[in-house]
Amino acid sequence: MSKALLFDLNGTVIDILTDESGDDIYRTVANFLSYSGVIISPGELKRLYFELNRKQRHDSSEAYPEFDAGMIFQEIICRFQRRKLTGIKTLAEQAARVFRAATRFKLQLYPGVVEVLIGLQTKYRMAALSDGQSLWAVPELECVGLETFFEFVLVSGDFGFRKPDARFFNKALKKFKLAADEVIFVGNDMYRDIYGAHQVGMKTVFFKSNQGDHEWHGVDADYIIYDFNELPRAIEFLEKRG
Repeated sequence: MSKALLFDLNGTVIDILTDESGDDIYRTVANFLSYSGVIISPGELKRLYFELNRKQRHDSSEAYPEFDAGMIFQEIICRFQRRKLTGIKTLAEQAARVFRAATRFKLQLYPGVVEVLIGLQTKYRMAALSDGQSLWAVPELECVGLETFFEFVLVSGDFGFRKPDARFFNKALKKFKLAADEVIFVGNDMYRDIYGAHQVGMKTVFFKSNQGDHEWHGVDADYIIYDFNELPRAIEFLEKRG
């Protein structure tokens, strides 16, 4: 009998669109930093952001490395500060959030999410396991009004590795204090979500949303839904199947 549901966030419950390519993004962040005495051109900021992002992941020993946005902006601030600054970590986190805000073009729930979660929360413990940065993921969860539904939220940027790393899924099981066969994972990416959850023995529901890889060789979900409102029926099916 399943006792808990574990959700991916972006692409599964949250319909989000971001684009980090626009030059205006880096002008906005460079202007923000200039008020604290960090002087860098938008073009150089853009170049360094992608360079440091690649370097973090390249230098990692992880099979599925995750970057740390706060650390990227800390390094940029340290390089381009005009005077010795205090509170660099806080400023870097603020810059990372300004950056995310400038890259974000859509943030909304998929239809039916709130109603479905309200119905499920009386029967199951619920939590979230998401790739990304806590600096962004947690406030965005609050923006769409879902923070109260989840017992905990684990974000890959806090650990240095991302899905489908089995350790990430096992961290959620440890937080739940449940066995894998007591948890159903709901995700929108056939490799990162479904393959990852199957590695540790979780049952899976694949939500074929407008995001994520919908196919991956040799990977099949236990149930596929095309609308979030179908989730209760999927869970009922998996419960009956055992």
